[in-house]
Amino acid sequence: MPKFLYLILAVAMLASCSEYQKALKSEDTKVKYQLAERLYKEKKFKKSSRLFEQIVPKFRGKPQGERVTFMYGRTLFEIEEYMVAGYQFERFVRSYPKSDSAQVASYYEAKSYYMQSPRYSIDQTDTYTAINKLQGFINNYPDSEYLDSANEMVEELTTKVEKKAYEIAKQYNTISDFKAAIKATENFLSDFPGTSFREDAMYLRLDAMYNLAIRSFETLMEDRLNEASSAYKSLIKFYPESKYREEADKIMASITEELAKFSK
Repeated sequence: MPKFLYLILAVAMLASCSEYQKALKSEDTKVKYQLAERLYKEKKFKKSSRLFEQIVPKFRGKPQGERVTFMYGRTLFEIEEYMVAGYQFERFVRSYPKSDSAQVASYYEAKSYYMQSPRYSIDQTDTYTAINKLQGFINNYPDSEYLDSANEMVEELTTKVEKKAYEIAKQYNTISDFKAAIKATENFLSDFPGTSFREDAMYLRLDAMYNLAIRSFETLMEDRLNEASSAYKSLIKFYPESKYREEADKIMASITEELAKFSK
């Protein structure tokens, strides 16, 4: 590239930066708004967001308020300030429920919470909030073009919550707190009947019941072995070709052997 073109680009960049800095310091709301909108259209969201932040309060209750509030929320989303973006979109929907942009704002509000959902091993409070927000969007806009995307996010987040609950039950079993493991798996199966971890949880329940039984006092052992036997039958009924079949069969053989001692 010829040197004079580099010079032209450098001058243009300096002018742009100068214009932006002047707008930031300006007391003229119109100047800020015009540049913020232009930067927004150019997808320069970080700079645009700073300008919108300054002028949003001044447009509340005015005709341009709807447009400014929406664009501000979108810039925040694009620069990954999801917590503030979610708040702004929620505020937009509440302030402008009949707006043509209300559906899109509602979607981005929910997606902002989705983006804040942590990995499954951490507290899932934010995940539950995101699921509720997404479900609210789905219920309010069942014909939305964003419906498939919202459903996919709900499915992903629900799986994350399920994995968290399953791993808690699994951890109880690992540390040999078999009563807690049994209770946790039963709650899990009740709370998430359609979970993709159902087979895993049913085997975990069987394993925990068996280990609790063989470590019990003799007065409790027979009843607990029978409960473990029922857990085995339930697993095999629903998953006759279970990936845990070999381990489950070994447990059942041991249960049968132990129960035979009580019939002598």
